[in-house]
Amino acid sequence: MKAVSIKEPGGPEVLEWIEAEDPSPAAGEVVIDVVAAALNRADVMQRWGLYPLPPGTSPYPGLEVSGRISAIGQGVTGRQLGDEVCALLTGGGYAQKVAVPAGQLLTVPKGIGLVEAAGLPEAAATVWSNLVMTARLEEGETLLVHGGAGGVGTMAVQIAKALGARVVTTVGSAEKAAGARELGADVTIDYRTQDFTEHGPYDVVLDVIGGQYLERNIRPLAHDGRLVVIGLQDGLEGQLNLAELVFKRASVHGTTLRTRSARAKAAIVAQVQNEVWPMIENGVVELVVDRTLPMAEAAEAHRLMEAGQHTGKILLVND
Repeated sequence: MKAVSIKEPGGPEVLEWIEAEDPSPAAGEVVIDVVAAALNRADVMQRWGLYPLPPGTSPYPGLEVSGRISAIGQGVTGRQLGDEVCALLTGGGYAQKVAVPAGQLLTVPKGIGLVEAAGLPEAAATVWSNLVMTARLEEGETLLVHGGAGGVGTMAVQIAKALGARVVTTVGSAEKAAGARELGADVTIDYRTQDFTEHGPYDVVLDVIGGQYLERNIRPLAHDGRLVVIGLQDGLEGQLNLAELVFKRASVHGTTLRTRSARAKAAIVAQVQNEVWPMIENGVVELVVDRTLPMAEAAEAHRLMEAGQHTGKILLVND
């Protein structure tokens, strides 16, 4: 097979389309012939050398794919060769083939094409696990989503609205604000010119930024509010006023999906299949795809993501 390799930490130019060894399914795994993969911010961090890989992870980037099952390992039941699936990965998605635990497979939602389905697993699992399983977002509460035009942000806005929450989101342009409102956002805040702390209180904050946003996220939290930090685009450190946290009875959760065990991921995937897929099939939640590019042009896709001009998912497609 061919795969996208990171020859050394650096910019998009370090990504190379190389010959690689075909994967074989271990017990409990299947191999997928990859039709498409989707970009995630973690792929960019991995390329820069800022995201240590969990032990045993494929060195190739890519956290979600869609395709067809081409090999089945011992002990896997309920799956057949040729089944069209999408999957949540620990890595290795930027390739023509990838091995994945069977518990991390999802059926392709009705009405979604096989290529487009590559953009669903990571965003849906990230949003559901953090907003529902961790933050316990409830109907009538107010959610602040940072980066409402990104792959996770567009999904978070829609799922939160489907759950009956009031949704506020930060965006970087008037065009992205209009798109977020079309997806259901009640309030959009241009982070370049407006201060999101003035639009609280927020019961839940979903933060993909990290760094100095920590103190700013705590300030507008409601009593019993929950901050969930899932990204570190602004850096690894921030200040925290413990008194403000204590007197609000607030909580801060730091989470990542990639390093969870296969068992934990399977539990999340099962909930996503049961709870989020009906929202997609009923048209309540829409998959937003910015564009597709050939897998061999992964470097260009990374340039587009880092430029921040995209809305929703960027997909890489195998010929």
